[in-house]
Amino acid sequence: MGDPHGSQEQAAYRPRRSVLYMPASNERALEKAKSLPVDALILDLEDAVAPDAKVEARENACAAARSGDYGRREVTIRVNGSGTQWHEDDLRAVCAAGPDAVVVPKVESADEVRRLVGAMEAAGAPAHTELWAMVETPRAMLHCEEIAAASDRLTVLVMGTNDLAKELRAEHVPGRQPLLAGLGLCLLAARATGKAILDGVYNDVRDAEGFAAECRQGRELGFDGKTLVHPGQVEACNEVFAPSPEAVEEARGLLAAWEAGAGAGVVVHRGRMVEALHVDTASRVLAVHEAITGAASNG
Repeated sequence: MGDPHGSQEQAAYRPRRSVLYMPASNERALEKAKSLPVDALILDLEDAVAPDAKVEARENACAAARSGDYGRREVTIRVNGSGTQWHEDDLRAVCAAGPDAVVVPKVESADEVRRLVGAMEAAGAPAHTELWAMVETPRAMLHCEEIAAASDRLTVLVMGTNDLAKELRAEHVPGRQPLLAGLGLCLLAARATGKAILDGVYNDVRDAEGFAAECRQGRELGFDGKTLVHPGQVEACNEVFAPSPEAVEEARGLLAAWEAGAGAGVVVHRGRMVEALHVDTASRVLAVHEAITGAASNG
């Protein structure tokens, strides 16, 4: 009744509809994050933190990761990139703190993934601390399948669309036509290797309509969720990336028809033939819905 690998993927599903960057140098922001309806947090030591605040931000982020104060929310920390003066100290401190994941910017090769995983293990990262790789350059797009397949510890690809646009010399336009080739390559890589993948940020926090449209585009393309730059974007993002009540009802009806017609050879639901691939899709819709509603009731 469908691909068993699909069932494993559904069983392991963790909601990552909304993933909010928070500057770890801002203690008020870290406190506010405890009450936001966000699925995951990226406590940032990189772009959002001035050079003279890097050490304090690192201490704040590690304390937050150890605190247990964020409930069901996935707590990750973005370190400064390889080759920067802060990278090695960031990685050692963050691995010792044991967040849900270490987020590394500008990952461009499978070798870099393997080096990062080796460094995490050497730093004593607990087994639950995953690696999230940011893919944000043309080189990363072109090698994304190799990057994604390089280690089981790498579980999530994070699109860095601002840096990609800069590297391409492309413009930020509605519909993101200049970025779609790169986004498509990374989506293919994620699905081919069984990784989750998060869409990039939307920069204009005042443009609610444009943001909602980009969320819908991301969901339609196949992203698992979207990275965010402002708490005001969370609820709209959660709504778009969750199955609608209509989709949940349709999935339940389709699965009921499939079960009722078991052994009949041909199953029809609302005038349409039902095949195993439709069953897999409906099962995933319900798994996502149940994971989201279960997480909400627990936190």
